[in-house]
Amino acid sequence: MILASVALRVVDWLDRMGEMVQRWDEQALSWVSESPWLRRLDGLWVLATYLGAGYIWGLLGLYLILFGTPRDQTNVLVGLGVTMVEITVFHLFKAFFSRPRPPFRAQGLRQSYLYTHSFPSGHATIGFGVAYLIAYFYPAWSTVLLAYLIAGAIGLSRVYLREHFPMDVIGGAALGTAISWVLTPLFGYLIHRVP
Repeated sequence: MILASVALRVVDWLDRMGEMVQRWDEQALSWVSESPWLRRLDGLWVLATYLGAGYIWGLLGLYLILFGTPRDQTNVLVGLGVTMVEITVFHLFKAFFSRPRPPFRAQGLRQSYLYTHSFPSGHATIGFGVAYLIAYFYPAWSTVLLAYLIAGAIGLSRVYLREHFPMDVIGGAALGTAISWVLTPLFGYLIHRVP
């Protein structure tokens, strides 16, 4: 009886916390997507969201494969492996959580969603996962700063364009960083062991 009462209190508390987070998410979404300051950079956010679909990271990888050292090429291989795991995991999370996206508003080039589920943001998962990879392999502060600025712009663009709630982006950033943190040394070790 006592255990059931405690369980009900925990469930009630979790429900209230979930509702509070949802309210904050909706308010933050409105604040970002309706910000007059961000609206001045509207084209930048559209560009960031499209490049963040993988194009910017793919171009960077292609550049390192074509013009980089053998070490750069190995880093790209590690990054590709880690990114493939991140893509798989964020799709599994989207299916599991099935969180609906914010109400859709057609803007400019955007006409409809590619996926119906919102959590976590795939753009943020990959963006912050790759930013971690760049920081791991190329730790110069300017390189790390640029990588995280790009990842941050991609994440912010997803909220500004109302593709995701802020918590979707925060969750994606945490997920991508965590996967990269765990797998980068492991994949690096496995790839360097291959003759």
